[in-house]
Amino acid sequence: MLIRIVRMTFQEDKTADFLEIFRNSKDKIRAFEGCNHVELLQDLNHPNIYSTYSLWDSEEHLNNYRDSELFGQVWKATKALFADKPQAWSNVQVKV
Repeated sequence: MLIRIVRMTFQEDKTADFLEIFRNSKDKIRAFEGCNHVELLQDLNHPNIYSTYSLWDSEEHLNNYRDSELFGQVWKATKALFADKPQAWSNVQVKV
């Protein structure tokens, strides 16, 4: 299981636009092969900073999504709203 976190800082007057993009695409992303979960988080102290938290079967599944037409459309529309460069992390759970 791959845990993917993407932190995005938006122009303050563009957050409603981003929320609309996410609202319209979240179910399509969740339906993508290998995606088990997608949720949106908002920074407690900075309301224009959001993170997506998603669970994927594997890095290959994530990369297939990232190479898809759906991702191309969503990412193009989303990145036009950024106020800063996004940050992304891919993680796996450590069992101790």
